[in-house]
Amino acid sequence: MVLTFLSPYVVFGHVINFALEKTQDPQVVWFYLKLGVRHIIPLGADHILFVTSLCLLSTRIKTILWQATAFTVAHSVTLALSMKGILVAPGAVVEPIIALSIVFVAIENIFLHELKPWRIGIVFLFGLIHGLGFASALNEIGLPRNKFYTSILSFNAGVEIGQVIVIACVFAIIIVPFGKRKEYRKFVVWPVSILIAIIASYWFMKRILL
Repeated sequence: MVLTFLSPYVVFGHVINFALEKTQDPQVVWFYLKLGVRHIIPLGADHILFVTSLCLLSTRIKTILWQATAFTVAHSVTLALSMKGILVAPGAVVEPIIALSIVFVAIENIFLHELKPWRIGIVFLFGLIHGLGFASALNEIGLPRNKFYTSILSFNAGVEIGQVIVIACVFAIIIVPFGKRKEYRKFVVWPVSILIAIIASYWFMKRILL
């Protein structure tokens, strides 16, 4: 049984990657691991901006990790469900919502001074949507039938590596050199968040008009 999410279309399972069905496990792992990383860096500009926004609310690593963990758990769930054909959503619905999620988090960074309890829940909900976006990209390549779990776990691991790289870069470029300065929010968080919100708003308009 397939549960469709805001969609008039019914999609059964995932696209099959016949080319990798007879390939050895290490090669399959490496293929999907690289694919997962590439979906974040350099191809996932929207996901990069979302993860960057998660890093701007606070300079404390604990705050960032709480948000990153919620996001990871959520997108892992919907990625697996979508590739199994249990939960399906069309890109025409998912992609604009992903853009809106970036706008929302960026604007919150401007008005909030610390992590609020609802922020984790919101990040989790947005992570569910991002997971459907990951599934859409993965479905373009497909998965080998006899290595479904190996390939999907490898892809997800690649996505996580990409996200960790983004977080590390934000720390190295923004938080470490500027995070303790008195005007950090005024001269770093606000302008960066505004820029991210503007870019994501443009993506949203472009995606709903396609």
